[in-house]
Amino acid sequence: MAREALGKCPICGQDTQVTTIYCNDCGTKIEGHFSLCRFCRLTEEQKQFIETFVMCRGNIKEVEKRLGISYPTVRNRLEDAANALSLDQYGGFVEDEMSERRTEILDQLDNGAISVEDALNMLNNKN
Repeated sequence: MAREALGKCPICGQDTQVTTIYCNDCGTKIEGHFSLCRFCRLTEEQKQFIETFVMCRGNIKEVEKRLGISYPTVRNRLEDAANALSLDQYGGFVEDEMSERRTEILDQLDNGAISVEDALNMLNNKN
């Protein structure tokens, strides 16, 4: 049984990154730095809420009935899930500049453009 990739580190709570993709059929292995989808960042409770919300086609009254929760609780859970997906109030994605910067630094390190020491300094904002 396949397990889902953890979108958040269980120790520090930061986003995780996949570094290896493997095909069980042909044995192909691809290594690199791959981002997980935004939905991987959701907690199990948030995923279940979003699933119910979609099944109800966004009908909040129906969500209230299915989950046995009040309107304010539905709104709070929806807001919580939107924040976890980095969505702003208009439905656009909030850019995480730090994540982008980390990815750039790790790519430079992977390509040999910078040393491990340089990467660590840059990640710790010493550069």
